[in-house]
Amino acid sequence: MRVILLKDVENLGKKYDVKDVADGYARNFLIPRSLVKKAVSKTLKWLETQKELESEKAGEELKKIQEIASAIDGQEIVIAVKIGEEKQLFESITPQKISEQLKELGFKIKKTQIILSEPIKELGEYPVKIKFEHNLEAEIKVIISQGKEK
Repeated sequence: MRVILLKDVENLGKKYDVKDVADGYARNFLIPRSLVKKAVSKTLKWLETQKELESEKAGEELKKIQEIASAIDGQEIVIAVKIGEEKQLFESITPQKISEQLKELGFKIKKTQIILSEPIKELGEYPVKIKFEHNLEAEIKVIISQGKEK
């Protein structure tokens, strides 16, 4: 039986693929779980419109991500931290901390998007990469400076 996958199905294919499967597998497993539709002329036309909508949506999403990446690229973020007598930091600067600073500047960046090989533990300037969807990247400069004593 020819079917159109409505979701990614492990060991079968990705969403909107057209596949040939055993009749029993389709009737007893795939169709009851709403994972597929039978591939007849009506559903194949529906598939084409769905693919067009998905590509338009992906194009719009790519434009938004490009705008965010270009706006954030080259930004400098200053993080003031408390330091000890020997210039050691009392806290490590992690992607979470950088993400919070970016949120204060108006950028919604998840900590998982920030590429940091290891937490920053010294004063100074550090280049930090931010990964976006569609293989886009931006680089910011994180400046770790001494904060005011409390």
